[in-house]
Amino acid sequence: MVLCVQGSCPLRAVEQIGQRPLWAQSLELPEPAMQPLPAGAFLEEVAEETPIQPEGEPKVLDPEEDLLCIAKTFSYLRESGWYWGSITASEARQHLQKMPEGTFLVRDSTHPSYLFTLSVKTTRGPTNVRIEYADSSFRLDSNCLSRPRILAFPDVVSLVQHYVASCAADTRSDNPDPVPTPALPMPKEDAPSDPALPVPVATAVHLKLVQPFVRRSSARSLQHLCRLVINRLVADVDCLPLPRRMADYLRQYPFQL
Repeated sequence: MVLCVQGSCPLRAVEQIGQRPLWAQSLELPEPAMQPLPAGAFLEEVAEETPIQPEGEPKVLDPEEDLLCIAKTFSYLRESGWYWGSITASEARQHLQKMPEGTFLVRDSTHPSYLFTLSVKTTRGPTNVRIEYADSSFRLDSNCLSRPRILAFPDVVSLVQHYVASCAADTRSDNPDPVPTPALPMPKEDAPSDPALPVPVATAVHLKLVQPFVRRSSARSLQHLCRLVINRLVADVDCLPLPRRMADYLRQYPFQL
């Protein structure tokens, strides 16, 4: 809208109240059209703020790190000779039924949420304990009360070797009441599938690992047996004056089982 004012005095009055002069009012400039602001314009400052994660929220893991950890574990298990692959719980029971107490093997778990299962001959017969994987570490699957005390390891072979060494130390000691290994509940793979069936009250067993049950089809070579002896006698193979190729072979399986 253009306001036309006649005379110089009214023009000065208009100028005093901040209106445009007459010569400027005759120039009608098109007003810029108002464009709607994007929805995120009002959230720009908020988006730049660093979100605060609540306490206790699990950290985000690198999938590549998990993949490397699991691949390394599979490599160690294949070298061990006591990894039985995808056999079932019934087949593991048949293999361990007549073996002495403490004989064990590692196999693939039949549960979709677990990778491996430890099958071991106990005083009650063969039993199965799932191996839990979380945060790039492996631990035995136990009840909620015992779980905070269960140790975690970077691979399955290290886990098994730790409990074998613990049981061997308890056997060598003269302590009449050795410190028991973690009490494990009745394995879920051996539990009744029907929830209506009664579950025995005394289901906890103490884990005792003595010797691995080597698979015949994956008999260990003489080189591997020599490597086991060297690992038992030498803490650090890097201190040995060995050719590089032989030292690399020892590092491929740095265990005693």
